[in-house]
Amino acid sequence: MKKVRIAIQGSGIIARYHARACKAIPDVELVAAANWRAESLARFAKEWDIPRTTTSFAELAADREIDAVIVTVPNYLHKGETIRMLRAGKHVLVEKPMAMNVVEAQAMVETAQATGRLLMVGHMWRFDNEVGWLQNTIARGWLGEIVRTKGYAIHPPGTGPKGWFNERAKAGGGVIMDMAIHAVDTARFLMGDPLPTKVYAHASTRFSSIEVEDNATFTVDWDNDAYSIIESAAWQPFAEAPEGGAQVWGTRGYGRTFPSELHLSLGDVLGTFTPDFPTRVEQCDWPMYQRQIEHFASCIRNGTQPKPGGAEGLVLMKVMDAVYKSVATGTVVNINHV
Repeated sequence: MKKVRIAIQGSGIIARYHARACKAIPDVELVAAANWRAESLARFAKEWDIPRTTTSFAELAADREIDAVIVTVPNYLHKGETIRMLRAGKHVLVEKPMAMNVVEAQAMVETAQATGRLLMVGHMWRFDNEVGWLQNTIARGWLGEIVRTKGYAIHPPGTGPKGWFNERAKAGGGVIMDMAIHAVDTARFLMGDPLPTKVYAHASTRFSSIEVEDNATFTVDWDNDAYSIIESAAWQPFAEAPEGGAQVWGTRGYGRTFPSELHLSLGDVLGTFTPDFPTRVEQCDWPMYQRQIEHFASCIRNGTQPKPGGAEGLVLMKVMDAVYKSVATGTVVNINHV
């Protein structure tokens, strides 16, 4: 395989991040794009010099010159389009959330296993340099045993999602599905992917008139005896941390991202240590999307399972289902991994 030939399904904002990433990788070729909106598709293809386009997803699936598809269509289409592409012999990177619920996610995982194709889920924060630095710090034991984490997934103050993101039937939910899921995945990644055991959640629509939640806070207990506090919101006037921010408390120290720093005891001296990272041009910067596609392409070349893959995505959907059940019932919800 000289180059991994990739197509992008969808032509919205996130598709542009993926297109930019594909174009920056020498051994990846962005060969096609598809969307049912012809005008949007034409603009997208022209912007990123994509040679082939189609408004037919069936035609995209039938194209034998495509090795892999990045699925960026609205959430309610993730299951159907991912399964379509897997059955057509394509490897798939599907944007988060991978599905609308656990049942859909399980069907996607089973299809990947049955077809022998690779399934990756787009949780790009695992490929951020500063998040990776904090994960490595924890893995080395510098913070001791992890006691708790706190994750933020908040739209910039006074802003929020538009269009189908605010329609429950198409999005599956509001800030929990769109934003908080990233914070949960980041917490798992930082701690070495423990399994969630129970959830307690509160959510409401307080800052806007949309039909999905724009405010949510919940806790996740993990099987490593740590717990995570997750905060997510849209349209609120102030945010105490940036989108993607994470904090970790351990028995020997504390670490955080954005700004990235450590608080550690060396003997009897408590010190603050700050790594030297380049200034971020944007908080959710595109280089981590490039590293994500590099990982996906490498897995295709080598026949290795990507991470986060279907298994990691399925765990997150179990958390999402439990969070919404907790919101509806006002109770703690246990998570079953059998």
